[in-house]
Amino acid sequence: MASGVQTAMTLAPGPVSAGPQQRDETMSLSPARLRPVDPAAAPGGGQPLDLATRLRRNRKSDWSRRLVRENTLTVDDLIWPIFVMEGEKTREAVPSMPGVERLTVDEAVRAAEQAAKLRIPALALFPYTQPGLRDETGSEALNENNLVCRALRAIKARVPEVGLITDVALDPYTSHGHDGVMDGERILNDETVNLLVHQSVVQAQCGADVIAPSDMMDGRIGAIRIGLDAAGLTDVQIMSYAAKYASAFYGPFRDAIGTSKTLIGDKRTYQMDPANGAEAIREAALDVEEGADMLMVKPGLPYLDVVYRLKEAFGLPTYAYQVSGEYAMIEGAIRNGWLDGSRVVEEGLMAFKRAGADGILTYFAPRVAERLSAGA
Repeated sequence: MASGVQTAMTLAPGPVSAGPQQRDETMSLSPARLRPVDPAAAPGGGQPLDLATRLRRNRKSDWSRRLVRENTLTVDDLIWPIFVMEGEKTREAVPSMPGVERLTVDEAVRAAEQAAKLRIPALALFPYTQPGLRDETGSEALNENNLVCRALRAIKARVPEVGLITDVALDPYTSHGHDGVMDGERILNDETVNLLVHQSVVQAQCGADVIAPSDMMDGRIGAIRIGLDAAGLTDVQIMSYAAKYASAFYGPFRDAIGTSKTLIGDKRTYQMDPANGAEAIREAALDVEEGADMLMVKPGLPYLDVVYRLKEAFGLPTYAYQVSGEYAMIEGAIRNGWLDGSRVVEEGLMAFKRAGADGILTYFAPRVAERLSAGA
């Protein structure tokens, strides 16, 4: 190049020859060579770049972006988790989850009616059990007249077209806040599984369409499948919490079901280590072998890699739970005016779809469904 002449570089067909210092800067380019262009001509409409591919063409207008969109979010992707409590005609705010409320059974029926109107396919029910009903073994979980069972019957009687998913675990019912029976500081696996089978059958007989074991005990999917089939409940589906991590994102949920103050210790001896990914494949493989119809990853957004790996490995319907801590962070930022509410919520849910999730359990479900139904 002539001295004193400044040049800019553009792409043109041909090989690139890069020395050791240049290689890092050029290795990501497509097979092309760099060609000097007079920078003085470029701003005023000089010679255009010699580009065969311009990815921005497909982004030039709304219709084009919609036409080439790889993933879409619809109401059919949403599962709405709700919390039920004792009483009548009452809604009680959960302070750590702004906008989320505990509902009495009659209000839960109204929520199901709202879900039907919005065409949300299913609700997931979680109970706030009165402290006086909790004991060491979680015996209230087996009571066919417990809070969840009454809510199941009431909703099915009024809104039978809405799917009902029930949590199978003992933590809402135990005085120590753990998902299983304890012997000292140890969670007893097999003894717990026997109780979970009973709990699953009771819930299914009261109207649960999908049993969702969240306890993370070994062998519980196979045992529950056998128990359901033996009770003549062969059509009841199992959505396995296949990869449930010992996460710090569950705090607001524990507030909502009343276990944050009762939990003794932590759940790291049965829930998964957040550092592990390959282990999730092993967990899911066992659940698939034992008869799981659907798989779930919990939490959601911090574990998109696990969602992707499970979907790729097994091809089963795969779901992600956008848990209470994720909700609280997003909603808190929205309420403080730090984030654009509708955009950030839907962007987060789209991330689950992009990772391979077939659906998302999210507390934003009614809000998103309203926007989608309005064509927003």
